[in-house]
Formats: sequence, C-alpha cells, structure tokens
Amino acid sequence: GSARGIGRAIALALAADGIDVAVHYRRSRAEAEATAAEARALGVRAVALAADVTDRGQAEALVDRAADALGGLRALVNNVGDYHKGPLAELDPATWHHMFDSNLHATFYTCQRAVPLLRAGGGGRVVNLGYTGSELLKARPGIVAYQIAKTGVILYTKALARSEAAHGITANVVSPGVMENSVTQPLEEIPLGRSGTLDELVSAVRYLLSPPAAYVTGVHLEVAGGWNL
Repeated sequence: GSARGIGRAIALALAADGIDVAVHYRRSRAEAEATAAEARALGVRAVALAADVTDRGQAEALVDRAADALGGLRALVNNVGDYHKGPLAELDPATWHHMFDSNLHATFYTCQRAVPLLRAGGGGRVVNLGYTGSELLKARPGIVAYQIAKTGVILYTKALARSEAAHGITANVVSPGVMENSVTQPLEEIPLGRSGTLDELVSAVRYLLSPPAAYVTGVHLEVAGGWNL
C-alpha cells in the first residue's frame, strides 16, 4: 500500500536512500504511477503494481512481480490495512473478516511469499505496520476487530523474526499513533501533546531497513508521542 499517505511517504524516502521500489496499489492507479515517477526522478528504478492483497493469489503474485521487475527482493514493507470504528454490538461478520483480511492475512500472504526470495538473496528485511497499544491487550470495543488483527501482526512478525534469523532476515513492526493524517486527533491523550509527522514515522522504517539495524529483529517500535503509557 504505497500510492498515498504513509505508504507513499515511505516509498519516496526509500527511493531517496537509493533503494529501488515497487509501489503497490489496489485502486489508486494514477496516484501510484505518480509516486513511482517521483521515485524514478530520484534516480532509482520504480514500478507501480496493482493487486488486492486480501486475495492470497494476488498477494503472492505481487511479490513475485516486484522481484521480477526489480531484479530481486531485499526488503518488504507491509502498509495495507483498513480501519473500522463503531459500537461492538453493531459489528457485523463481514466487517470482522475484512479487518483480518486487510490487516493480518494480507501481511501473512506477502511475508510468506517473500521469505524464500529473501533467503535466495542472502537475507533481507521485513517491516510490518502495526497499531500503537496493540500489545497492551486492553479492551477497545469500538475497534476490537482492527485491534486484534494488529496484535496478530505483532505476534506473527515476532515469530517470523525468530524463525528467519538464521537466514539473515530481520522482521520488525513499526506502529504509528495519532499522525498528522489520522482520521481522529485525540491530542489530549498524548503526553507530547501533538500528532506525529509522516517524516517521523518514515524515519523509523528507514532505520529498520538501514545497515545499522542489522542486529535489530523482533522489535515493536511505536512512533506515538507516548500515547498509551
């Protein structure tokens, strides 16, 4: 998910670091192609690739197409994940399943397909986007499906980090809190008293993909201004 918002900011930051990027989108073709063009203007190879990653076949094919287009795979960043908020009593099965499909299952599909490609390249990095506070196991009835799915992302990523360390693959989670583009802005709950910038979130992802982070794996890094402390 990199046509707009957080994903776009990450893709362009990595391009600025000299990393070739595959810009994934589902419907936002024009935005994705514009992001890829901006990345190419920074001197790297960049392609825009469409897929519905809630579908296993499309998710796996996306990883393969990205590797083919860029001559291999060294890193995977999972930013896809829809959000739902509403009364628990009104939570319907379709919404419940979609929260898991877009947030947890899509991450699982792409990671599982990426692992053999990363191994073949001698190792690599996986960064999955989470949600601040999802490790607390705190009751949040209004977002329970989203919350459980994101907690699953953390547990899956930790398991991936443990199992793939011997192959030179690191796996970590970066969890945004209230960001400048967040739908809600409960700033009174944040000790630092403000929302986070996309640059601040992107910096965490850049670090985990950089050489100095080679010894960092299985970490859940919150970029959230102290929210939920």
